[in-house]
Amino acid sequence: MISLAGIFQLLLALLLIVLGIIVIVFLVKLFIVLLPAAIVALIVWFLTKNELLAAIAFLVIAAISLFKLL
Repeated sequence: MISLAGIFQLLLALLLIVLGIIVIVFLVKLFIVLLPAAIVALIVWFLTKNELLAAIAFLVIAAISLFKLL
């Protein structure tokens, strides 16, 4: 016979697996959205060797990408 503690552990394990999958999907989507911003920032940095301009380019493109999703 399955005890109440065993059912609870099984449900908790399933919940943690689902939560882990949700987190992984969120991180992959975030990576895909921020990839163009990172590429633009890298290009700006290669051209100018200025971290401030690269950071500004990253923030601008990331903001445009995020607003485009809304």
